[in-house]
Amino acid sequence: MPRLTAVDPATATDPAKALLDGVQSKLGMTPNLMRTMAHSPAVLDAYLKFSGTLSTGALSAQHREQISLTVGEANHCGYCVSAHSALGKRAGLSPVQILENRAGVDSDPATAALLKFSRTIVEQRGQISDQDLQDVRDAGFTDEQLAEIAANVALNIFTNYFNNIARTEIDFPTVEPLPGGLAAANSQ
Repeated sequence: MPRLTAVDPATATDPAKALLDGVQSKLGMTPNLMRTMAHSPAVLDAYLKFSGTLSTGALSAQHREQISLTVGEANHCGYCVSAHSALGKRAGLSPVQILENRAGVDSDPATAALLKFSRTIVEQRGQISDQDLQDVRDAGFTDEQLAEIAANVALNIFTNYFNNIARTEIDFPTVEPLPGGLAAANSQ
């Protein structure tokens, strides 16, 4: 049961209404994440600007979704894992990739390095080693991409924590947590 209810766009007042109307116009729907963030128009506006700006960066839509899946699973965010499983499919990820990416792995060595680095950022709270950084550079990621990886991880931590606090009602096809969580999946 949600601890913060989603704001009804029909009864929202400006500036929340204007932001929610913009989301509806752009996406054709208004996800509960954004409707719940609308309690604070400043929070919703910040989220929309941060995610919108990152979508124009050097990382592909697939890589951004793969980071979201890994980070969401690491933070036990059912809303984000469900949402990014659906969004990942739209970005071209296969069901197998989505499941693997949730566990922080991928059959492509470069993507595997990206996800390992993303997971390490979460697990080490940003206190990565020089070797962690070198490994992802050796996989072909540039400093521009490294900066965006950090930003995408941070954006996902924000939405994961927000949804975990709010217990946002999932409005995407629900996926079940990986058996034993991320740690168990990575030890296999």
